[in-house]
Amino acid sequence: MNTQLAYNKQLENRSNNELKLAYKKSQLFNKLVNKEESIAVVGLGYVGLPLAVHMASKFKVLGFDINQEKILQLWNFQDPCKELSTEDFKNKDITFTATERSLGNAKLYIVAVPTPIDKYKMPYLEPLKSATAMVAKHLKKGDCIVFESTVFPGCTDEICVPILERISRLKLNEDFTVGYSPERINPGDKNHTFTKIKKIVSGSNNEALDLITSVYESVVEAGVHRAESIKVAEAAKVVENIQRDVNIGLMNELSQIFNALSINTKDVLKAAGTKWNFHNYFPGLVGGHCIGVDPYYLIDRAKKFNIRPQILETVRKTNEGMVDFIVKSIKKRLWIKKPKEKVTILVKGITFKEDVNDVRNSKVVDIIKQLKKNDFEVTVEDPQANPSEVLDHYGIELSSQKTYSKPFDVIIMAVNHKEYQCMDEVVTMLTPQGFLFDIRGTFKHLVPKHRYLTL
Repeated sequence: MNTQLAYNKQLENRSNNELKLAYKKSQLFNKLVNKEESIAVVGLGYVGLPLAVHMASKFKVLGFDINQEKILQLWNFQDPCKELSTEDFKNKDITFTATERSLGNAKLYIVAVPTPIDKYKMPYLEPLKSATAMVAKHLKKGDCIVFESTVFPGCTDEICVPILERISRLKLNEDFTVGYSPERINPGDKNHTFTKIKKIVSGSNNEALDLITSVYESVVEAGVHRAESIKVAEAAKVVENIQRDVNIGLMNELSQIFNALSINTKDVLKAAGTKWNFHNYFPGLVGGHCIGVDPYYLIDRAKKFNIRPQILETVRKTNEGMVDFIVKSIKKRLWIKKPKEKVTILVKGITFKEDVNDVRNSKVVDIIKQLKKNDFEVTVEDPQANPSEVLDHYGIELSSQKTYSKPFDVIIMAVNHKEYQCMDEVVTMLTPQGFLFDIRGTFKHLVPKHRYLTL
């Protein structure tokens, strides 16, 4: 009998606690909606800026970034990433700042900073740790922090929360809450934008989950998916990109086999694609700050638990090896007219994907470096990339010429920017034995078949 009474009392207490949490959640959310409290978005890159601007259609938002030059551009409604137009900033309740003390005015923090890898292909969490420490210095009772940066499962609980507790001297789920909502921004994609992609949300307790759900539901038209835990949400994000990495890796391996057999890979995929359940992926370079990076986070995590992720490691090796394969294919095809005359190569596009200006982890850069090591004369152009950024990061000078006085032995179509889609035939830009190497396989119409090479 005493046991039953104790159990009933426990249920009553839990019910009362849940009511209190619901009240707190409702109170904070209402204050955010009524703009009595504000949201701070920390990190205004490809992920953070669209998020902040869209949030500002419903809430009072503080957009924070440590890059003062970027803040100056944003004051003039200019997106350095060129993802948002000037119109997108209009009628938005948002203030941009690089002043850290401004963060103390927020009640909900959304952290969207880069999570790259180091030169050893290991997770590099310093930007995330620094941003978390910065938020922790301004953390108050009742605050909530949501992380959007791609990480390994367990990172929020094991890395971020201890930093928050140590610096703020507050306790998780007693004084503040946290959540994780992985970013799903696709740079350059004007159809699948922030509001049109379903958002995964998770929280450290029911109070946090309800609050985060309500906030994101207010601006994301596609709705939200409530994950069972923060770890599940973290893992889901990594899996999204790993799936693409694995499928592209398969296509890259097949393309190497079909090239050896003198079979056009695109023709094979076109034929195979006539079956209703065939999923189309294409060979190519896997760079950027997502697909070419995120698998290493789970690889490292798996090894810490004594699990050897053989498939993931093999796929990464295959995709990283495509640079060597492309360079070797070009060298094999080259016809050198005179032993002492340098081979001239024009590389069109240097960003990590089409229609973006982002050059982070661009595998085209690796191709260019290898070509130069072979003593080839390489000219590089890109209508989207920032010339000064490319020069600062990679020491590569972009050509600003629209036309060239001399033809090239090889033209590499490295990135299929929209500016290249209306190109005329490029035969006149090639030497008599010159050829076009099309990495993405979308420019076959530009040259005769015998002068065309692709993956």
